[in-house]
Amino acid sequence: MFRTIVRAAAAGLALPAALAAAPAGAAEFVVQPVIVAEMKAVFGRVESRIVVPARARIGGSVREIRVGEGDRVAVGQVVAVVVDEKLALQLDAADARIEALNSQARNARVELERSQQLRASGTGTQARLDQARMQYEVTTSQLAAARADKAVVEQSAREGEVFAPAAGRVLTVPVTLGSVILAGEEIARIAPGPYHLRLSLPERHAAEIVRGADVLVGDRGLTQPGGQAARTRSGRIVKVYPEIADGRVIADVEVADIGDYFVNERMLVSVPVGRRTVLAVPPQAVRTVHGVDYVRLATAAGGSDVAVILGETFATGGEARVEVLSGLRAGDRVVLP
Repeated sequence: MFRTIVRAAAAGLALPAALAAAPAGAAEFVVQPVIVAEMKAVFGRVESRIVVPARARIGGSVREIRVGEGDRVAVGQVVAVVVDEKLALQLDAADARIEALNSQARNARVELERSQQLRASGTGTQARLDQARMQYEVTTSQLAAARADKAVVEQSAREGEVFAPAAGRVLTVPVTLGSVILAGEEIARIAPGPYHLRLSLPERHAAEIVRGADVLVGDRGLTQPGGQAARTRSGRIVKVYPEIADGRVIADVEVADIGDYFVNERMLVSVPVGRRTVLAVPPQAVRTVHGVDYVRLATAAGGSDVAVILGETFATGGEARVEVLSGLRAGDRVVLP
């Protein structure tokens, strides 16, 4: 009686196992070689395509600094004020000269009017009238020149304000309050963007790096909270520089929305440096038992499980595939659940 019960129980357990091993109506996938890109992980630096300096237009001492590193500035915003103490003295001298020439011009005009009246009455000579007219014109010209000189000094004083030449972020401010600078020196360096990734790869990959190739860019910090894997997003190589420097080939990668990153911040980038042929199967064809990966092959006897070693997961034709390093051959028929 006990043996009959045991046999019945064993038969009941074997039936579900047989059904799981050979599911009815299972689809098949024929293993064929697939060409995939060989990716190389490198670090890229976030750089601005343009970095413009805000330069002082006059020499003097720095009286005000209105921005700091990391601040955003608009076009024409005042970033610093440079003061030259000599300009105030030059303005005073220009005002005094203009006042003196105004007095001379008034006297010359009075003399010219008197000479014209005497000439009209017949008591004055033509030579005296010509001399008075010439003296008035000379004084008037000198007054105009003095006013122009004052305008130059006033313009120099106004040029003490240092303006931002472009809108962007301030990278560095290499001066301090009270610094004595010359005309043309940098007050601040501004990165207006757009931003891109600058890659530096070994020379042996120069032939494989092509413009327009797609790359994978890691997320900021390379890891996510909670220990999750870092997210990736796509980018595109937009420029490959023709000159190799120190055994490295330089390329620029365009990625959307990296303007909030630090300039020169490093990011992990996977770059295609070649192509290789692999065997791959859909991820659902893989079954893991006790840490070992298996796929089921369709055979004349119904099917058999084969242990495989897996590689990377990639997408081809819009479908996910997992690389099989060993255990399968081209033409094998894999049973899909």
